Amino acid sequence: MEPRIGIIGGSGLGPELLKDSSITTADVDTPFGKPAAPPLVGDWQGIPVAILARHGVGHTFNPTQVPYRANIFALKSLGCRWILASGAVGSLQEHIHPRDLVLVDQAIDRTVHRPRTFFEHAAVHVDFAQPTCARLRGILLDAAADLPGQISVHQRGTYVCMEGPAFSTQAESRMHKNWGGDVIGMTLLPEARLAREAEIAYSSIALATDYDAWRPHDPDVPPTDLMLEIVSHLKQATESALKLIAAAIPRVWDIRRETLSAHNALALAIWSDKAKIPAAEKERLAVLWGTYC
Repeated sequence: MEPRIGIIGGSGLGPELLKDSSITTADVDTPFGKPAAPPLVGDWQGIPVAILARHGVGHTFNPTQVPYRANIFALKSLGCRWILASGAVGSLQEHIHPRDLVLVDQAIDRTVHRPRTFFEHAAVHVDFAQPTCARLRGILLDAAADLPGQISVHQRGTYVCMEGPAFSTQAESRMHKNWGGDVIGMTLLPEARLAREAEIAYSSIALATDYDAWRPHDPDVPPTDLMLEIVSHLKQATESALKLIAAAIPRVWDIRRETLSAHNALALAIWSDKAKIPAAEKERLAVLWGTYC
């Protein structure tokens, strides 16, 4: 199968990136149900890509309800070996301003209601000390350096992934800040962990929209105005992220013959006696571990 670059983001991301390309909609089913939205498959300047709206068309899935396993499995089945993912976050640090982009390199998982693995009938323990791909992060950083204009990109950051869907209390936000978190969001995990299990190199671009709850808002500013301001920040950050992804796609394609560490994530991760794994389970997840089982 021809390799592809997977892109995960908001509902408007696909049409914007592929607006001058031939787009097909992939009707993909998985052992975990349908993905949040049918992936858009096409060529971006001759480079094969698959773009998936994480929250579904019209943003209909809240962060807990996103079918993360189906999303990642669908991209894997379409040949994706790399994923560039983006998502809105709150800033936990003064120096990360709204509209800035953060290339996430670490994560703290505070989710509690989400399936965390594809492998429910085997002991599979992937190395997840580095939750995002350093090679892809370096490519994004290099691409950012060549972009014109005033796009502010932070080369690393720790992402605190909370369950949601409500936002943090002020006490929680201060705690996350004191832990050393740089940004807080609701979607990095289990997405990044599942990508690792699927042997897909994964990188995350966090889009800062506000300062979360640790930094008090001006009491004289009406809540409606605050929300409009956040929406404006998100729109600008999304535009910046689109430029960055577009600049990074050909650089990722240039390394398509390299084997990155994530591409061998299962080599030492399957601890079960493979002879004891049910044949039906091997077949069900053949897209993921067929090379090893």
